[in-house]
Amino acid sequence: MVGPYRGLFEGPGIKAFVLAGFVGRMPMSMLSIGIILLITALTGSYATAGAVAATMTVAFAVAAPLSGRLVDRLGQNRVIPPFAIVNAIALAALMLSAGLRLPEWTLYASGLVAGVTSLSLGSLVRARWSVIHGGTHKLHTAFAFESVVDEVVFVTGPALVTVLATGLSPYAGLAAALTFMIVGSLALAAQRRTQPPVQETRSADGTPILIPGIALLSGVYLAMGAVFGSVDLITVAFADERGVKWAAGFLLASFAGGSMVSGLWFGSRHWRISLRSRFMRALCAFTLGLAPIVFIGNTWIMAGALFLAGFAISPTLITGFSLTERLVPPSLLTEGMAWISTSVGFGVALGAWAGGRLTEAVGASDAYLLSLGAALLAAAVGIGGSNFLRLPEAPSPAER
Repeated sequence: MVGPYRGLFEGPGIKAFVLAGFVGRMPMSMLSIGIILLITALTGSYATAGAVAATMTVAFAVAAPLSGRLVDRLGQNRVIPPFAIVNAIALAALMLSAGLRLPEWTLYASGLVAGVTSLSLGSLVRARWSVIHGGTHKLHTAFAFESVVDEVVFVTGPALVTVLATGLSPYAGLAAALTFMIVGSLALAAQRRTQPPVQETRSADGTPILIPGIALLSGVYLAMGAVFGSVDLITVAFADERGVKWAAGFLLASFAGGSMVSGLWFGSRHWRISLRSRFMRALCAFTLGLAPIVFIGNTWIMAGALFLAGFAISPTLITGFSLTERLVPPSLLTEGMAWISTSVGFGVALGAWAGGRLTEAVGASDAYLLSLGAALLAAAVGIGGSNFLRLPEAPSPAER
């Protein structure tokens, strides 16, 4: 399994940008649950917590393609620092608003600014890999590695923020996320040797979302994001209902842990079936894997079920980013990948909002039906529109 990853990091500056990207991505698994833990600790309302988290996530989802286009035109080193600084100020304002019991609208306002100024560091790192290993079999392995990094973030982040917020202070989780963001983002901006060159954007290139395949992928990841957002919030409530709220982060870490394991395996293989076929099979596995969680009431059995349910996450994301890299022109690469992130972001926001409402209405166990329904929708959209994912040229033997 390790063999294909050997040699991936050879080259000047590669290890540095990989490490910076890892640190800078930690907040993506910490912010939503950190906000939920903070606001529920102060108000007891999952609905308010979900709404504030959703506000931030929607703002990120709207702004991500725009910031991605800005990066394509100006370069990562010119865009990252100002965004990171404003983002840090917004997160600090959110914590102060909560701590000082300011009017509720201040939570939404600071969350909005935090979302708008959040950069999709995963897209920025994958764009660097696309330049370094583009056109070779190593790009599939690099994307698999990045998916594993994402899952390591989602394994460690929720557990860390939960321990900090419940054991130290309700504000400690968000403070840690802020620190990771500013350190990782500025470190990535400093790695100029490996950043993609600024390319002139032709007017004929338009926007990636007008490419049918990218539009289809965006629809699939919108539904998948709803799964992630709803599972995040409902799982916190699930643990709280059973008197083990501290275990919420570990349950979510189990979900990400399954994806991490499958990502390592998936990236180590040289596949003979097409990207399109891999994508559809991963969607089916994702839906089937989620079905059992609707019927489980025990916390530790749920941890095992979530681990198994996470197995298809990485393969779905890896193939989605690989398809995106093949479908968009180089001058729009960062923006194209940002559309994947923005679609997931919209879905997370919808899932968190709907999950909060449904949890308060029917309880956590029954609310998991929302997550299963969103997974079914993702599979239906992806399989039903799979003809849009046929690549213009046959992949090379290494890519297959």
